[in-house]
Formats: sequence, structure tokens, C-alpha cells
Amino acid sequence: MARGFGLLGDEWSLFLLRLMLQGLTRYSEFRAALPISHAVLTARLDTLARAQLVDKRVYQQHPVRSEYVLTERGRSTWPILVSIWGWERAQVTHHAYATPPLHHKTCGHDFLPVLTCSHCHATTGPRDLKSAWGPSGGWRESVPETTTRRRSDSRRTAVEHSFYPDTMAVFGNRWSSALVGAAFLGVRRFTDFQTLLAVPPGLLSDRLSSLCAHGILEQVQRAPRPDWAEYRLTAKGLAFFPVIATAIAWSERWLGSERGPAVSIVHRACGSAFHGVLACDQCGAVLNGVDIQIGPED
Repeated sequence: MARGFGLLGDEWSLFLLRLMLQGLTRYSEFRAALPISHAVLTARLDTLARAQLVDKRVYQQHPVRSEYVLTERGRSTWPILVSIWGWERAQVTHHAYATPPLHHKTCGHDFLPVLTCSHCHATTGPRDLKSAWGPSGGWRESVPETTTRRRSDSRRTAVEHSFYPDTMAVFGNRWSSALVGAAFLGVRRFTDFQTLLAVPPGLLSDRLSSLCAHGILEQVQRAPRPDWAEYRLTAKGLAFFPVIATAIAWSERWLGSERGPAVSIVHRACGSAFHGVLACDQCGAVLNGVDIQIGPED
């Protein structure tokens, strides 16, 4: 799971996957669509190829030119990207680049994705689930691996230059990602975050402040002990859960350990092992990647 979150925690990689899902395959097309340098684009494409999310294919010999085609592993990232897109549209008001609506071709409406239980079809949030570490999971193992150089996550940088500003506040830093995951599992106190994740106190303070500044967490004084502050997920933070859930499912499917799952999740309402699927909030139908269009239908 840590490796999966490390791969997904890079904004350029996420945007390249989105463009590939829309049909772009060639280097020149990516350069035209993104304000990205040659070095960064080359590095990200190489990373995606090594991780087997894309297949690099030579289509011209003189000079050599290649195209990048999504593998099944790469195509199956669409629920993560749709969850991010929906969350950014619903929860984030400051975007340097436009985020047009998602359009469901089946029902003909613009929509937001909702996470549902594949067994009972009920809309599901983090409070509807019971989670525990699985055979290959644990607090220390939950910290994502670093696979690429991260951008600065200062508020000014995020607003002016980021495609997914608040998503990157969570995914774009390995410690922030681990802290949000721990918050979903019920961790609230500074000392508990520090002990369970083995994060240096100065770094922990910085990450918690950043997540509070982005509205993901809020600092709450605990009534019995006014000197003890707790960090709780806001409504905006709780709404990020579909991104976490789809990323966990993808990571377990493609990068899971032979020892078993990293986390065990049960849906309290129906008692089944939770397998989330995305549905359209307009018609209720389970979504399929090929039925989703970015922007209204022409």
C-alpha cells in the first residue's frame, strides 16, 4: 500500500494518467497540454513505465519516437482520478486551472461520484466502516514511499501553480498522507501521531499545520484537558475518503503483499468485507470509466 500511495502522490503523474485516459499517447501531446519541462516529463513517463502503468511503444525508427499506452494497471486508476476530480470540484474553490464538470454519458447529466458498498449498494463514508490493520499493514508501513521529487506545498504555490492544490496537500507529501490515513483510523492527538508513525516532532507540527491550513484537519481543544489539542477531520477532510478508499483498493490489487492485505475494512451496515464502487449521484448507476466525460457533452 505504501508503494502505491507513493506512486499516486505525484501531481504530474496523476495528470499524465488523466490525459492518457482521455486518449493522448505521444510526448508532443503531453508537452502541448501541460506546462511541464522536458526533464520532468521524461522522468515521470519513465517512472510510470517502470511501475507498469504505461507501455512505451516505438512507432517510428528514424528518428526514434515512442508513444505511451496505458496498461490494464494504468487504466484501472480511473476511480482514483474521478474521486480526486469530484472532490476538488466540490470542496476546493481556488484553482489556477479550470476543473470542468464530470459528465455521465449514461444518464446525460453532470455528476459527482459517490462511494457505495458493492455488496449492499449503500452510500458509504468512513464512519460506516470498521477498519483494522491486515497481515501486511501497520502504522510504520502506512507511510508512503517517496518515488518522485515533491513540489513545495506552500499555500501560495498550491494556489498559483497546482492542478490539484488540496489533493496534493494530502497525497503530495508522504507524511501528510500517513497523517490523514491515521486520522481516518481515529488518531487525534499530537503525541499519538508521533508515537505511532515515528515522525519527528518538528516535521509533524509542520504537516499538521499545513493540513489545518488547507481545511483537511481542524485543531480542537479537548474539554477535560484544555491544554490537550486534538486534530480532527473536517467535513472537507471526511469527504476525501473516496480518494483514500479507491487508492487503497488499487494499491492492494496491483501492489499488494503476499502476506495479505494491508488493511481490513468491514461495512458495519451489511457486515460484509467492504469493496467500494463509485456511483453517479444523479442516476445512482455504478460508474464505468468509459461512460465518464470531463466537461459537458458537446
